[in-house]
Order: sequence, then structure tokens, then C-alpha cells
Amino acid sequence: MTEERRRRGRPARKAADEGPGAQERILQAARTEFAERGYDKTTMRGIARAAGVDAALVHHYFGTKDDVFAAAIEVSFEPAMVVPQILGQGAAGIGERLARFFIGVWENPATRAPMLAVIRSALTHEAAAKVLRGFVLRRLLERVAAELDVPDPRFRAELAASHMVGIAILRYVIQVEPLASADPEDIVRMVAPTLQRYLTEADPSGPAAPAPPDAAGTPDSRATED
Repeated sequence: MTEERRRRGRPARKAADEGPGAQERILQAARTEFAERGYDKTTMRGIARAAGVDAALVHHYFGTKDDVFAAAIEVSFEPAMVVPQILGQGAAGIGERLARFFIGVWENPATRAPMLAVIRSALTHEAAAKVLRGFVLRRLLERVAAELDVPDPRFRAELAASHMVGIAILRYVIQVEPLASADPEDIVRMVAPTLQRYLTEADPSGPAAPAPPDAAGTPDSRATED
């Protein structure tokens, strides 16, 4: 048998297919395809075609479409690097650092595209929603909250996530004004105290609001009736 036996499951190699360069082209193509077409309409063949490689190579490097989707999104967050940066200066100011990081991801065109893909797709497809839960919530926010030694860290992380994902949908996906054109620094300044409360205060819900006055401007008289 003159032909060299190939590793099982690996496609025939071309010079352009080898090494990390091919993987990076696949990831870049995947980010573009998912951002432009959404999860449902993106195919492994389409990713391979955009990357200039055989479709079997995409499967070889990344496995399923869910796997390549997750890998394409992960580069936007890099939680192993981000978490120490957010936590490094202690609890004080963590809300501002987290808000600045999150808004920065969306303001950077290179990382905005995959995030648009995951947000848009998560609204209609469970696989995309799973990626969003995995990276935004568990691998980033839950790790941040768990290091702060506060009660109910997962609940706090979910509150913070709901706040930031809501901002992302309104500002970058639906583009509701005036939020869509607001200065990013104004958003950070307004959002940071809320994130700080969610992640560090003993009671993230804050103090109970006083009872509203009645129509005459005095407390409800029924509260004092026998």
C-alpha cells in the first residue's frame, strides 16, 4: 500500500489546511457567518467555504456546529484573562470594571460581531442560548461573584447578567434611542453602581421602599385604623 495511512477521521491535508493558521481562519469565518446569518442558517459547509478549507477539517478541529459556535464566541470574553482583571483590585469598584469590560466588548467591532450572533441566535435557538449561559453567566459572572464571598453568588450573577444583556439587546441589536447613541462612558457611569450593589452588598435588592402617600399627601390612613 503506497499511500500513507491517514489518521482516522482526518481529511486529506493541504498546505493551507495545516497549523493554527487554518484554525484561526475557520474561527474568523465562523464568527462572520454566525453574525450575518444567525445560528440556524449557518452551516459547517458554509463556514468551510468562507475559510477556504474542506468541511471535514472544520469537524476535525471543532466537532459539531455547537462546538464551533462556542469556540467562535469564546474569544470575545477570554474568561481566564478577564476574571483576574476584574477581581484584581478587590470588591471596591468591581461594578465599574465589569461594566467597562462588557461595554468594551460590544464597542470593539472585532468582538461585537460574534456577540451579535450569540444574542440574536439565543433568542430563538437553544444551542445559542446555552452558549450565552455558559460564557456570559457561568464562566464569567458566576466566577466573579463566587470570589467575592457574598451570599447567593449565582443569583447575583444572574441579576448582573440580566442587566447587561438587556442593555446589549436595546443598544446594539434593537438600537433603541437614545440608548443606542449614548456615550459609552455615560452608560458605564449609570450602570456601575447597580452592578456594584448586585455583586457586593449584603442585600442586593437594596432597602425596602417606604409606603407611598395617599392622595392627600399623607401616609395611607388605613394602616393606622383599628
